[in-house]
Amino acid sequence: MDFGIMFFSSSGEAGNGNKYGLLLEAAKFADQHGFRCVWTPERHFHPFGGLFPNPAITSAALSTITSHLQIRAGSLISPLHNPIRITEEWSVVDNLSAGRVAVSFGSGWNVNDFVFFPERYATRQATMYEQVQMVQRLWRGEPVKQTNSLGKEVEITLYPKPVQAELPIWVTSSGNAETFASAGAIGANVLTHLIGQDIATLAQKIQRYRDSLANHDFDPPQGTVSLMLHTYMGADTETVKAKVKAPFREYLRSAISLEEQSARSGGAISGGHRIDPHDIPTDVMEDLLDLTFERYFHTAALMGTVSDCTEFIWQLKDIGVDEVACLIDFLDDYDGILESLRYVDELRAQFSAQSISQKAKAAVVSFTEELQD
Repeated sequence: MDFGIMFFSSSGEAGNGNKYGLLLEAAKFADQHGFRCVWTPERHFHPFGGLFPNPAITSAALSTITSHLQIRAGSLISPLHNPIRITEEWSVVDNLSAGRVAVSFGSGWNVNDFVFFPERYATRQATMYEQVQMVQRLWRGEPVKQTNSLGKEVEITLYPKPVQAELPIWVTSSGNAETFASAGAIGANVLTHLIGQDIATLAQKIQRYRDSLANHDFDPPQGTVSLMLHTYMGADTETVKAKVKAPFREYLRSAISLEEQSARSGGAISGGHRIDPHDIPTDVMEDLLDLTFERYFHTAALMGTVSDCTEFIWQLKDIGVDEVACLIDFLDDYDGILESLRYVDELRAQFSAQSISQKAKAAVVSFTEELQD
C-alpha cells in the first residue's frame, strides 16, 4: 500500500498571504519520508478548492523542490482545456521533474466551470476520453492533424519532448461504476473517494475495474486504484476528534455550497447526479453536517491515532485499494498538519512493501514452527 498527499483547501480567503506555504512544506516532508506522490486538483470560481485553478502550475512549482515524489494532477478537468496545450504543459513539467508526472483526467460536473467551453458540458465524458487519446498520441511523439486559421490542415508535433515514453494516466470516478469499467477499458488507473459509497460498494466497483482490464487485454494487477481520504492523525483519538470536528464541518459546508451553486445553474452535482435546487433549512444543515462528520471520522477517513487507522487500511488493502491519497488541508493549521504528517508517516511505514514482506516472512516462520511442534 502506497501513501501520497493531496490538496483541496477550502481556505482560499484566509491566511497570511502565503497560501501555498503548506503545499510546499508538506511536499518536501513527503518527498523526504518515502511517500509515493503529491496530488493537486483543478477547481474554479469558488472557495472550495479555489487555490488550485491549474494543476500544471502547482506541479511545476513542486517539481523544483522535490526529487522522488510522483507529481500528479488530481484531477485535470480536460474538457476545460485544449488537449494540445495539456500535453505541452505537462511535458514541460515532466522535464522539470526529470520524468515524474502523472495525470488523473476528470470530465467535470460543475456547469459553471464550463464557461471556458460551454458547448462541451453535455458531451464532457466522451470529450474527455477523446482528449486522453490525443494526449497519449502527442506524448508518444505522433503528429496530429489540425486546421489552422486559413482552413489548411497542418501536422502538429509536441515540443518539448517529454522524459517519460508514456504518460501515466488515471481516470477520476466520483463513484460511477461505469467510469471504473471505462477506465479499465483503456488501461488507465483509477482515482476515487468514499463520498456516496462505502467499502463494500467500492469493492464491487474495483472488481469491475479489474475485470474490465482483463477483458481488454490489460494485466489486472497492474492497474492502480488510488483512494482519497481526508487525513489528520495524532497521539490521542479524542484530541484529534475535537481538533478536526469544527473545521471539517465547515469544509463540508463549503463543498455543499459548491454543489448547490451548480444545481441552481441547471447542472449536475458531483458524481453526475441531478437534484432540484433548493435551500437546506439551517437546522437540517447542522444535523446533516454532524451526521456526515461522524460517518467520515469513524468509517471513511484517516482521523485518529495510528492504531485507530491501521485496521481501516488493512480493509482497504483487502478490497484492492493500492494507494491512499491523504487529503490534509481541510483545516487551517499549518503547524498541526505538518505534525500530523509524522503520524501518517508512521502508518505509511507499517504498510510499506518491506514491512509487509517482513510480516509475511514472520508469519511463515511462525507457521513452520507450529508444524514442527
